[in-house]
Amino acid sequence: MTQYILALDQGTTSSRAILFDHAGRPHASAQQEFRQLFPQPGWVEHDSNEIWSSQLAVLQQLMRDSGVAASDIAAIGVANQRETTVLWDRATGEPVANAIVWQDRRNAAFCEQLLAQGKAQSIQQKTGLVLDAYFSATKLKWLLDHVPGARARAERGELAFGTIDTWLIYKLSGAHITDTSNASRTMLFNIHTLQWDADLLALLEIPASLLPDVLPSSGVAAHTHAALLGVPVPIAGIAGDQQAATFGQACLQPGMAKNTYGTGCFMLMNVGKQPLPSKNRLLTTVGWSLSEARGSTDYLLEGSAFIAGAAVQWMRDGLGIIRDSSEVEALATSVPDTGGLVFVPAFAGLGAPYWDPYARGTLIGITRGTGKAHIARAALEGVAYQNVDVLSAMQDDAGIALSELRVDGGAARNDMLMQFQADILNVPVVRPVVTETTALGAAYLAGLAVGFWDSEEEIASQWQVARRFEPAMGADERLARLHKWQRAVDRSRDWSAGS
Repeated sequence: MTQYILALDQGTTSSRAILFDHAGRPHASAQQEFRQLFPQPGWVEHDSNEIWSSQLAVLQQLMRDSGVAASDIAAIGVANQRETTVLWDRATGEPVANAIVWQDRRNAAFCEQLLAQGKAQSIQQKTGLVLDAYFSATKLKWLLDHVPGARARAERGELAFGTIDTWLIYKLSGAHITDTSNASRTMLFNIHTLQWDADLLALLEIPASLLPDVLPSSGVAAHTHAALLGVPVPIAGIAGDQQAATFGQACLQPGMAKNTYGTGCFMLMNVGKQPLPSKNRLLTTVGWSLSEARGSTDYLLEGSAFIAGAAVQWMRDGLGIIRDSSEVEALATSVPDTGGLVFVPAFAGLGAPYWDPYARGTLIGITRGTGKAHIARAALEGVAYQNVDVLSAMQDDAGIALSELRVDGGAARNDMLMQFQADILNVPVVRPVVTETTALGAAYLAGLAVGFWDSEEEIASQWQVARRFEPAMGADERLARLHKWQRAVDRSRDWSAGS
């Protein structure tokens, strides 16, 4: 009898593998970090082969250390960092260049050209996305235009494109596929027809032969090569990491929302079975499509802040004020407040609702009394402030006042950050027992497809609260703090205007 679902959670800074039991509890896990490459200011790349080797390594380590046999695994679910773009040779399986990471801003000027040409509205109508260098389409165009011979080879059908889910599944099985959630993040996919859009391909000069087949997020999509685990195992769940986390948080009804505190912050709200256009520059995205037998697609509103956990990494690696990321909470709580310091973590521009690629990280209010603890506290508060802007836009778009915000991701374990988030949002923040919700969501999608779990209702019943953070800040203080935050955001955006 199969006892587990295996989730592969390929993130921006590390690859993980986790086994989940029938109760949705992690049984065993393995994790490995990999290199971040910054060849020029604003450029972020990954070695695609290193992503694959790290994911394979943790998979093999997990199987070895847990003592679980491949025959005990009912299915595999894949969750992945989204928008990151890989282009490879179909014959050799070798990438033709480094992957361009979702954080990369090299195409900001090209996006401005498209904006000037009046393309933004039609792109948003078709894809639900704001015209921005964040998404895969312009990254793929850049590779075709700048890697020697790539465009000609693509037109001859010799190359394949994929986001990280597609790349991993290709290496695991040989199949060239993606799911609707990841396809909806490329800026090449029509979220109304659930198909690649010929007009967008023509606009960006992208040959259709590059593209993977689009399948439901839940359904047997491929089987692993027998040599990998000893027997072929079905790959039955695929979702971009934030959609997977939303599913893992059991936000299965309209109006339910979660926020993931990973490298960036990603807030998503379920808006039901029809895409809801945003008036406030949020993204409308496919959440997940269940198999044809279940026959439904859920849509989400999404707002993202590009920098969250990455701000803590910067304090560790760039400033050296902490040795390990786990030290940041103790450092931040060693002072009662920030001493008037406000930190806007716009290292890679500002995401929703501003979409300003030229904004830059800003630290305002430094005095002779400012110490590293004040910087640490201001950085954590800055992460939380960003989410106020997103939630305000989201509630306005959806016409729904949020009753609670479910949270996950590494920084969701930080009690100081979660309490400040509840205070500054004026909404209860709820942390679940299982915080590995990205991997759990991928596992749930895979398990539904093979009958490991029977229904979405069964999944929702497994979600449990670990801790609830209630707002405790007075209204006057909240408004004063938000006013100060907004002034700091304006300064961070002025940086490019004055340069």
